[in-house]
Amino acid sequence: MIPNSNLIAFVLIALPIILIPGPSVLFLIGRSLSLGKLGGIISSLGNATGGVVLVFAVAFGVGTIIAQSVIAFTIVKYLGAAYLIYLGVQAIRHRNAHTTADDAAPRPQSRWRIFGQGFVVGITNPKATVFFVAVLPQFVSFGAGNVQLQLLLLGLLFMAIAVVTDTSWAIAAGFARDWFARSPQRITTLSATGGVALIALGVGSLFIPHAKQ
Repeated sequence: MIPNSNLIAFVLIALPIILIPGPSVLFLIGRSLSLGKLGGIISSLGNATGGVVLVFAVAFGVGTIIAQSVIAFTIVKYLGAAYLIYLGVQAIRHRNAHTTADDAAPRPQSRWRIFGQGFVVGITNPKATVFFVAVLPQFVSFGAGNVQLQLLLLGLLFMAIAVVTDTSWAIAAGFARDWFARSPQRITTLSATGGVALIALGVGSLFIPHAKQ
């Protein structure tokens, strides 16, 4: 198992990284502004599930291949950026679809779709892949054995903390949206703002450098 000293050190490193708003937080805020609290929470769970898949990939070597290959890294980066831009455009196109707080909540049949969209964003996040590859091994105790299990535990711990904080950001943004939703014009503007934020995030992710650059 992971020594307590390594675990504590990892948490101390992970907390600032998680708490400082990054791409995941900006994505979830944009989704909450467009879809409301529930949409933001579902997106958070989907995004975290994608992150968990990355943790498993890193633990079993696939993530390392992506991080070390310029071509694979670039493909993942562009796919993720394109998807974020697509979601942003959709939010702007459908900004007039909801005019009240009640209508702003996603329909029951659309929840899996929202979850899936968050999952795609999470699993195509090259920055997360590089982070897991570069940081997790530093806190593994090779003398404790079962390195893969240690990598999994550290990655899952990181994702567990991230789910709590990211969901909090999503809920806060959702409450702000509920207040704006009292006016049809406000909610239309806010939905468009969320879309613009997603597009900006997608464009910004194109400039994430490869670890070898």
